[in-house]
Amino acid sequence: MTPIELAYRKTAVEGSSGFGLLIALYDTLAGDLRRAADAERANDLGKRATESKHALLVIAYLEEWIDRGSGGELADHLVVFYRTLRRKIVEAQVKRSPEMLEQQMAEVLKIRELWQGIELRDESSATKAPAWAQASVYPGQAQYERIASNWSA
Repeated sequence: MTPIELAYRKTAVEGSSGFGLLIALYDTLAGDLRRAADAERANDLGKRATESKHALLVIAYLEEWIDRGSGGELADHLVVFYRTLRRKIVEAQVKRSPEMLEQQMAEVLKIRELWQGIELRDESSATKAPAWAQASVYPGQAQYERIASNWSA
């Protein structure tokens, strides 16, 4: 990650909502996969391994956010998504396929776009809602924001 990308991400995360932090992690994950694919094309296996390892760490962190006990259908889908993503990243490394890494990056960006849509919808409804109704975007958000703020990509 370049110093400019790092500064952008740091600025974006400061003062972000839970969704803002989630979107920043998806941006990080997509960037890791793009750089891993580029490294594979350049036959730079060390850089590919570093970027892939970081992507796997971000996935593990995202998995920690899932409330498996009461998360419902969304939690179940995210568990499957992250499990599949992890498997595909490892498979792409074994097969030395930058195309597979880029395909997974595209999947990450699709989910990121969905999270961003939810964030924008919540922001627009929050401005219309009375102050007492604006406490949390979702149950336990403060816990996730506190945990997320201690983590650095």
